[in-house]
Amino acid sequence: MQRIEQFKTTYKTHRKFKWLAALALAALTLTTGLAMAQTPDTSLPGKGIKVQALQSSLAEESFQTMLVERALERLGYAPQPVKEVEYPTAHVAIANGDATFLAVHWDPLHQSYYDNAGGDAKLLRIGAYAGPAAQGYLIDKATAEKYNISNIDQLRDPGLAKLFDHDGDGKADLTGCSPGWGCEAMIENHMDAYKLRATVKHVQGSYAALMADTIGRYKRGEPILYYTWTPYWVSGVLVPGKDVVWLQVPFSSNPQHANTRLDDGSDYGFPVATTRIVVNRAWAEHNPAAVKLFEVVRLPIADINAQNQRMRDGESTQADIVRHTEGWIKYHQQLFDSWIAQALSAATP
Repeated sequence: MQRIEQFKTTYKTHRKFKWLAALALAALTLTTGLAMAQTPDTSLPGKGIKVQALQSSLAEESFQTMLVERALERLGYAPQPVKEVEYPTAHVAIANGDATFLAVHWDPLHQSYYDNAGGDAKLLRIGAYAGPAAQGYLIDKATAEKYNISNIDQLRDPGLAKLFDHDGDGKADLTGCSPGWGCEAMIENHMDAYKLRATVKHVQGSYAALMADTIGRYKRGEPILYYTWTPYWVSGVLVPGKDVVWLQVPFSSNPQHANTRLDDGSDYGFPVATTRIVVNRAWAEHNPAAVKLFEVVRLPIADINAQNQRMRDGESTQADIVRHTEGWIKYHQQLFDSWIAQALSAATP
């Protein structure tokens, strides 16, 4: 029950502590050169060992990846420039030893990518870096209240679906998920399971561009229907409970056959997710300090949301993200140092 309550208050937490995250991110201003000019101590367990991080094309994942890299540097490891690949390719590359880790593996959303890349035989999924995280469908609050819409199943009604039609084909336009992210498979499953094909269209493409159009429509007072997740900046612009509302689903249906119903009976169609770190298993067996680090790092969703919002507001260069990361570490120095101490204690003598 505690986990469910944490899930349901994600956005309240984000708003309550937004000032704290902003303070943390502004606490220290360092140049990129200064941040990268740390020479690893050869007595540390990393001893200059190169590590290759991967992330998706979502720029907002850079903060999460960079924070892990900074901690690895403190252990002596030598992070290489991050490479961007989509999630299925990332899991295969790590399993094959072509890369070291992915800091944003969505469990259970990315289970099939993990399994298809070799599963536990080749990969190690560690910790609970961030979460629990919400995913699902939302519509603008005004339309929800005017037409009493609370469940996506209601969009089987052509009259209600047409409210969200923006291209004139008579179907509701659902701003959906980009191919390769994992959420698109869940949405496609829902389209069939809830018999929405005749009245709803899953609109895919550049998610950032699609959401910019969706937000523009909202500002013009038009009905909107979209998928999103947290942590991400979207829910800082379209605030659930204030601007938009979550839609429930009639029953749990997903490729993993997981139960998505919460303890209170509500069901948003997606399992409550946790982002974990995935690492090459063979590499992990030789690097117990790094494994321990991956086990203990934690990043509050409220802080990820706040940093993502700063990127949305224009602070999106590599130097900006470095500054955000160093500011977070400075503000949470005692916590950060405790991660390093625990990792060092796990190092092989």
